[in-house]
Amino acid sequence: MNSFRSIELSDEMFEQSGLRFLTVKTPNLKGRGDICLYVPKGIENLTDLPIYILLHGVYGSAWVWAMKGGAHVTAKRLMESGEIRPAIIAMPSDGLWGDGSGYLTHQELDFAEWIVSDVPKAIRENISNASEKSPICIGGLSMGGYGALKLGTQYPEIFSAISAHSAITRFSEMSLFVEESLESYKLRNTENDVIDLVKRKVDSLPAIRFDCGLNDELIEGNRLLHSQFKKLGVNHEYVEFSGGHEWEYWRKHLKKSLYFFDIHCRN
Repeated sequence: MNSFRSIELSDEMFEQSGLRFLTVKTPNLKGRGDICLYVPKGIENLTDLPIYILLHGVYGSAWVWAMKGGAHVTAKRLMESGEIRPAIIAMPSDGLWGDGSGYLTHQELDFAEWIVSDVPKAIRENISNASEKSPICIGGLSMGGYGALKLGTQYPEIFSAISAHSAITRFSEMSLFVEESLESYKLRNTENDVIDLVKRKVDSLPAIRFDCGLNDELIEGNRLLHSQFKKLGVNHEYVEFSGGHEWEYWRKHLKKSLYFFDIHCRN
């Protein structure tokens, strides 16, 4: 029995490049949410495949990691070459609130619960290669990196690893990108910087890596988070590369997330 009142899954007859599309209705969004999936071919007999959730940035939706980032192309290449094992790449929308929901819990809508609970459940119930035993990792870019760091550290019992590219690290940085005032988010929680959650979970965190471009306007926030992690004794990997806040950078470095996830999903 399915957990969602309504479900639409794309027809394999018309799917291309291994991409599938799933739409489910959930009370957390008070409506429907979209998930773009890359499910590798030739894995019909494989079960318990890892699920790698990639969160998009502001202005985007479920399609951008594939159609602007080529995430499925990178994943396919790495899987076919044997550099990483087969996995399901899940690219959900953020819930499409304003310019970006922040993957946060608002007063009326719970975009965090959509990602943490609904997305994995929808995949397990509709993709036969996934199960309750499937390890789950979470990554993202910009606002999606913020969501990955926040949700991954908040729910270490769910996620095996976290990887963020060019991440927003403090809620105040959302104002650099969105039209909406920060007050209009009407958040249920008052502490919404990444470090706030990390301080509460220092002894139970998943594996963490993050990177940022040297020309990125978010670099100082990333450097601060790296420094805060070191002071707290949080084991993590932080790297800076050339580049800015742009798709060229994210396309190039996505493979680092996929390598990291693969390593931390091995038994």
